[in-house]
Amino acid sequence: MTDKVILAFSGGLDTSYCVKHLANDRNLEVHAVLVNTGGFSSAELKEVEERAMSLGVASFVALDKVEVYYQQVIKFLIFGNVLKNNTYPLSVSAERTVQAVAIAEYAQKLGANYIAHGSTGAGNDQVRFDLVFQTLAPNCEILTPIRDLQLSREQEIEYLTNCGVEASWEKSKYSINKGLWGTSVGGVETLTSNTPLPEEAWPSQLEKKENEQISLEFEEGEPVGLNGKKLGAVKTIEALNVLGGSYAIGRDIHIGDTIIGIKGRVGFEAPGAIMIIKAHHSLEKHTLSKWQLNYKEQLGSWYGMLLHEAQYLDPVMRNIEAFLADSQKQVTGSVKLTLAPYRFMVDGIESPNDLMTNDFGAYGEMNKAWSGDDVKGFTKVMANQHQIFNYITSKK
Repeated sequence: MTDKVILAFSGGLDTSYCVKHLANDRNLEVHAVLVNTGGFSSAELKEVEERAMSLGVASFVALDKVEVYYQQVIKFLIFGNVLKNNTYPLSVSAERTVQAVAIAEYAQKLGANYIAHGSTGAGNDQVRFDLVFQTLAPNCEILTPIRDLQLSREQEIEYLTNCGVEASWEKSKYSINKGLWGTSVGGVETLTSNTPLPEEAWPSQLEKKENEQISLEFEEGEPVGLNGKKLGAVKTIEALNVLGGSYAIGRDIHIGDTIIGIKGRVGFEAPGAIMIIKAHHSLEKHTLSKWQLNYKEQLGSWYGMLLHEAQYLDPVMRNIEAFLADSQKQVTGSVKLTLAPYRFMVDGIESPNDLMTNDFGAYGEMNKAWSGDDVKGFTKVMANQHQIFNYITSKK
């Protein structure tokens, strides 16, 4: 009986090579899996399936994990206002763990002996996949032909040609990875430190030039609707990606530290993610206390870093998620945004939980809940430590 291998399959050159190598050189029964975490149309999924079957896989399945991705990861990135290095919403790194978990679970379901992926030895994804597979499918041996054989692109194409695979493997000028929480863009410009991506490199092009105001609705921290229409979180994100993309909003270039210790540079466009995070943060500033905001900022940063570093399965992540979720009970309301070419502005918020109430006073204008004497006494006590320190140090 031939042993089964579950292959994380995208339909590109690397995973196509893996199909033939695993079947021909390892004599394994290859079962291809694509985990959809957003960004695929039904036609694109069908195209990947046809590619897999033409390569001779024993089976192909596309696992729809878009809602799982939102509920288990994106939701907490929103709660934590996570932007790595104050820039990147973890558009790609966030989805890799969800994909790895789904593949590990599928391997266990099929009783596979092996799990394979097409990662090279130079990126973060190899660590994310390996760590999840080792934890959730410890009985499966991990196979990584591209990494282990250190294959060049030309060697892979030659091998596939010798196997009778007829296809055009012309390398695109730009590498695009599209998902629900954003799209990454890699190219020759991102390999250096000083060159921006040209206009044509961005997947979404500027279409709208007239400013437009929208209203983004939140319930307990979750984006649930647009312009007064309840859509649910996933549909709201998808709608914002389309609308923001038409204004070329959400473009940037991120430079960060990889898990393996080198720095990497990547372009991304994430209109939905950027608009939601900025709107959500504005709503929080109106509805949460000073110390809630302070601790959330720290924990959100830690959550994003740990997720990027492949630590999603560590129990501390569930602890942080519990805090972040609990902090969102008052974060309900609508946020007004004005969209313009290449940018957007947060205009203001409306919330039944707005702590900026005039019942106690208007900042810089009128105090209603305290007197001038109250402030004098408060300030006098507050100054004690400063006066003591100044008194002691001035004697020196």
